[in-house]
Amino acid sequence: MKSLCAVPGVEAAGIKEGKYGLALIRAEGTAAATFTSNLMAAAPVQVMRRQIRAGRLEAIVVNSGCANAYTGQRGVEDAVEMTAIAGEALGVDAGRVGVASTGVIGRYLDLPLIRRQCAAVAPTLSCSAAAETAAARAIMTTDLVEKHALVEADGFTVGGICKGSGMIAPNMGTMLAFIYTDAEIGAEDLSDSLRTAVRRSFNRVVVDGDESTNDCAFCTATGAAGRVPRAAFDAALEQCCISLGMQIAADGEGATKLIEVRVSGAGDEAAAEMIARTVVGSPLVKTAVYGEDPNWGRVIAAAGRAGTPFDPDAVDLSIGEGEAETPLVRNGEIVSDLVRAKAAMQGRRVVFALSVGDGEGEATAWGCDLTEKYVEINGKYTT
Repeated sequence: MKSLCAVPGVEAAGIKEGKYGLALIRAEGTAAATFTSNLMAAAPVQVMRRQIRAGRLEAIVVNSGCANAYTGQRGVEDAVEMTAIAGEALGVDAGRVGVASTGVIGRYLDLPLIRRQCAAVAPTLSCSAAAETAAARAIMTTDLVEKHALVEADGFTVGGICKGSGMIAPNMGTMLAFIYTDAEIGAEDLSDSLRTAVRRSFNRVVVDGDESTNDCAFCTATGAAGRVPRAAFDAALEQCCISLGMQIAADGEGATKLIEVRVSGAGDEAAAEMIARTVVGSPLVKTAVYGEDPNWGRVIAAAGRAGTPFDPDAVDLSIGEGEAETPLVRNGEIVSDLVRAKAAMQGRRVVFALSVGDGEGEATAWGCDLTEKYVEINGKYTT
């Protein structure tokens, strides 16, 4: 399918050789990015935190299989060299090339491999669906599926790809996202818009509670469609990021179910977000969802330890949506129908709606169930 390549002027391609992949994306425009808050930020993150300040990119190079994290000064130099290799292959100044990596921590990049892969990929860049698919597959690690999102708004387009499956927690996770738009927007405004969209999407996804060293989300605006209303752009960007974030949650390592937690009635959005993230990140909630066990008390308990005050006697909780929505608690009183509640847990998507009062704050967070397969994947990750 086409998503980022549906944005006029964007080209992509990629190659995957065993565990090691490389993707190139080319399009010139104003650019912004957000990064992991992990103290052990990987070398490419360190490099891009400086480089993105110029507010413009012409290309991005991404490798999978090696995170280039906790690799010291050599890792930083290798990340810079990676931009030079890609720049040479594409005929672009290295200072206008974004760089990202994903894979095993504590190992050095194989620069000869990256040079060879760049040389092979660069001539194949195109805006075709096949080229985008190759790029999306090239950056996958434990992902089982590619992740694409496209929002066609009034007069402009926002599209992107991402990867992410494990080591996913609020403040981003082991996720890389590359988003493009043909809207015209200044670098400072783009940065503000991206930060808000990321906060309401990627930062509300929890697979396992571990925050990676390599997380980044890039957004490049080519400006080909001209100026668009800021509110419309912000809404489209947020919609694109939410779609990608939900795909990450659904593809969590070993996952069988997507969990969505909708919180309303909090004092403000930040409080609602804190509750939603705590519930969706709870191992007890995750395992109950996996076992289709309507142990809804775990949701209540997780909300109570989120660190934001609310009246326990004003809580409403339900499971499911639409005709399948089943009340569990109303105004702090138990009204649960456990048979219906269990039935609402049997699909691929489980939704909890939690109201904690009459405030205006609301937020949604996403995660997945926790299964034996997650332990198997991560118990043998490097072997």
